[in-house]
Amino acid sequence: MGRSVIILGAAGRDFHNFNLVFREDPSHRVLAFTATQIPAIAGRRYPPRLAGPLYPEGIPIMEESELDALLRNQAVDLVVFAYSDVSHQEVMHRASLALARGADFLLLGARRTQLAAERPVVSVGAVRTGCGKSAVTRKVCALARARGLRPVVVRHPMPYGDLARQAVQRFAAYADMEAMECTIEEREEYEPLLDEGLVVYAGVDYQAILRRAQAEADLLVWDGGNNDLPFFRPDVHLVLLDPHRAGHERRYYPGESNLLCADVAIIAKTDSATPAQIAAVRESLARLRPEAEVILAASAIEVERPEAVCGKRVLVVEDGPSLTHGGMSFGAATLAARRAGAAQLVDPRPYAQGTLRQAYADHPHLERVLPALGYGEEQMRDLEASINAVPCDLVLFATPSDLSRLLAIRHPCLRVRYGYADAGHPTLDEVLAPRLRQWASAAGRAP
Repeated sequence: MGRSVIILGAAGRDFHNFNLVFREDPSHRVLAFTATQIPAIAGRRYPPRLAGPLYPEGIPIMEESELDALLRNQAVDLVVFAYSDVSHQEVMHRASLALARGADFLLLGARRTQLAAERPVVSVGAVRTGCGKSAVTRKVCALARARGLRPVVVRHPMPYGDLARQAVQRFAAYADMEAMECTIEEREEYEPLLDEGLVVYAGVDYQAILRRAQAEADLLVWDGGNNDLPFFRPDVHLVLLDPHRAGHERRYYPGESNLLCADVAIIAKTDSATPAQIAAVRESLARLRPEAEVILAASAIEVERPEAVCGKRVLVVEDGPSLTHGGMSFGAATLAARRAGAAQLVDPRPYAQGTLRQAYADHPHLERVLPALGYGEEQMRDLEASINAVPCDLVLFATPSDLSRLLAIRHPCLRVRYGYADAGHPTLDEVLAPRLRQWASAAGRAP
C-alpha cells in the first residue's frame, strides 16, 4: 500500500501537487484531501478520471476540521500542506498536530511542482491576497501585445464545480463562462481578461493545460491566486507587496517564499499608503530580496459617474477573497466612495443574510464593507438578498466582475474599476522591455 498520505488543501494547489508528485507513485497512498477557505468543496471526491489508475474509486475530500480525527483513526504516515495565504503560525499549528499524532509533515517545493514550458513565462504573484495581481497581469499582456507577442493567460486553479469536466478550461468569450457555470469568484478573475480580448486557461490538470496553452501562445502569463507560487517555472517572476499590510510579506505562507525568489518586486498602492508604510516594505525588500528590481505602482481607480456618489449613503461591495482570507478591511470601492464625497458608508452587517452572516462572524475585522462572496448558488442568493436589504442610496461595486449582470439588485449601482499605474521609475515597461523584445525576436514577431 505504500506510505499513507493526507493532503491539506483548498481545491487548487493540493490537486496540482497530487497530480505531479503522488498520482503515479505506488510508494505512497493518498487517503484523503482536506478542504478549507472555499465552501462546498468537502463532501465530494477527486474523481477517478483525474486521480488515475491507482485510485479507481477516486479520493474523498473532507473538511479540514476532521483532520485530528483522521490522524487518530487511521495510520497516517505523511501530512502534506498544500494551500496558500496562511500565517506561518497557522502552518505550524497544522505541523504540530501532524507530528503529535505520529505523522511526518511536508511542504513541497518548486523543483517538484513547477512545470517547464516551451514558451517564455512571466508569472505574477504576491505576498498576500488582494495586492493587485490581476491588474498587473493585464498590464503585462498589453505590453507584450505592443511588441507583437501573443500572450495567453493561465490562471491559478479555481475548480469549484465538476472537477472531471473542469480538468482543462479555455475561456475566450463570456459564453465559455456560461458553459462552465462559473461562480462569481471565477468570473471576477476571467471577465477583465476576456474584456481585453485575451484567452485564459484554468482547471485542474496543469500538465494538460500547459500543452494546450503554449500551443497558441508566444508568451505565457501566469496569473497567480492568493499568494501561491507559480505552477510553471517562470523566466521572470513578478511579486506584489501591499504597504497597507507592511510586515505581512514576512509572516505569511508561501508569500515570503514568493518574495525570496522574486525577479521584480512591485510595491503596489503607493497612492493610498503612507510614506512610513512604503518605507517598511522597502526595508523588508532590502533584507529578504535585495537583488530584485523594485517598481513603485499605484491603483488607477475610476468610477463611472463620481458625481452620483457625492452626498449619498453608499454600500461598498469589495472583492470577497481579499477581505476574507486576505485580511483586508477595505478596497477600491471604499477609497472611491471617500474620494467622491459619499455622505456615509452604510454598515451592512445588520442586514447580512444566510452565509454572509457567518462570513462576518468568521471575519470580525470587517465593518462598513460587504464582501462579494459567491462560491456557489447559495452564496450568490445570500449576497443578492444582503445587498437588497441594506438601506442605501447607491451600491458601489469594486468587483472585477459586473455583479449587476449576475444579481437582481434593487438599488442604483455603479462600478469601480481599477488598473495598474506606474508611480515612478523604473516603470514596468522599462523593466520588461528587454525581455519582451528578445522573445518577440525569437518568435519572429514585430510590433
